[in-house]
Amino acid sequence: MTVVQSVLGRIPEPHRSTVIRHRELLKFAVVGAITWFIDTGVVYALKLTVLGEKPLTARLLGVLIATIASYILNREWSFRTRGGRQRHHEAALFFAVSALGIGVTMIPQAVSLYLLDLRVPFVGPVTQAVANFVSGQILGVLLAMAFRFWAFRRFVFPDDLNAPVPGGPGR
Repeated sequence: MTVVQSVLGRIPEPHRSTVIRHRELLKFAVVGAITWFIDTGVVYALKLTVLGEKPLTARLLGVLIATIASYILNREWSFRTRGGRQRHHEAALFFAVSALGIGVTMIPQAVSLYLLDLRVPFVGPVTQAVANFVSGQILGVLLAMAFRFWAFRRFVFPDDLNAPVPGGPGR
């Protein structure tokens, strides 16, 4: 019995069918949680050592490393029953969508730092750290997660590559 089957066996029935119906979203969320910890660990390791004065650079590196882990976990677990594309094409689409997701992740923190001036010397270091955490690690990650889930299902790991695209030719 797998871990997933064991967990499903413990969920009462009205909820079990809902969990099964939304299993891709739940798996995607688990991968997101894992990569959030990877991203957060990298960001803070860099900010507390070599990139203390460059929080956006630390953010970018954290997101890049987490994205590589995300591809492997999503390909092999969250969306393993989808796809059908050649692996190099799928990977290129994944990283293109993820690059857009990196931009989405960085927008709230950039707004916090440069439009709201929640940065030293305009505020204290603790205020900047809290603002960076909320805007980057929470708001940015949640916005990017919603975008990526939609884009991965739509473009990277589609249900059926031969199905007509809504609004496309032949419709």
